[in-house]
Amino acid sequence: MAHNPVKVMLITANVGSIFEDAEQMVSAWLKEFMATVDSLKPGFLAIHCQEVGGKNYEQTMQYVNQFIKALLASKEMLSYNRSKIILDEDFTAANKFTALGTLYFVHESVKEVHMWDFTEFKYIPMVGKEVLSGNIENVPTKEKAKFPLTFFPDCKWSRKGFIRTRWKIYDKKFDLINIHLFHDASNIDAMESSPSVYVGLRNRALKYAFESKSVSSDKKRDLTSDAPSW
Repeated sequence: MAHNPVKVMLITANVGSIFEDAEQMVSAWLKEFMATVDSLKPGFLAIHCQEVGGKNYEQTMQYVNQFIKALLASKEMLSYNRSKIILDEDFTAANKFTALGTLYFVHESVKEVHMWDFTEFKYIPMVGKEVLSGNIENVPTKEKAKFPLTFFPDCKWSRKGFIRTRWKIYDKKFDLINIHLFHDASNIDAMESSPSVYVGLRNRALKYAFESKSVSSDKKRDLTSDAPSW
């Protein structure tokens, strides 16, 4: 069936700082975001956030709920009648916590949108509005992983990992990956070689995400590599 082209808007943002001064920064961030949505009017909107809850997440994670409520209640989002929000907030699980947030919104004008179920290995229709937060390990419409401890500088945990989702909009299939890679922890160490040791860490982590277990296992069931591009 013929349909109009779907305008896609992809956003990635490290939102850690806005939760450090939530009263001022959250409203300012949302104001600029809403203005952009109102201007571009995308049919499919994806927001990939890193450091959800801020650097002092034990104290500031409480503001995330307010952020999501304000986002969903805004007049600019009323015509987006389907949404899926997945927030990794369980900071008590040090070996799994990534502080990543993936937020997806579908405009009412877009009639056919499906998400991949990584448990059942099939596409399922996206319906309604859903917010999944806290411990999200059993959410079937995402693949999530924290990078192995050996990938981390000095083998110390930090909030680095990825969340992958798979989509089908009408007949177009694609994957989206929200990934938080390693920063340059020391400028001095970074200057010792070119490319730096941190480039190597990021390259290793990126390959790990692309070559993750479910990518190879579910490709046999869904030929994403042959999917048409946008």
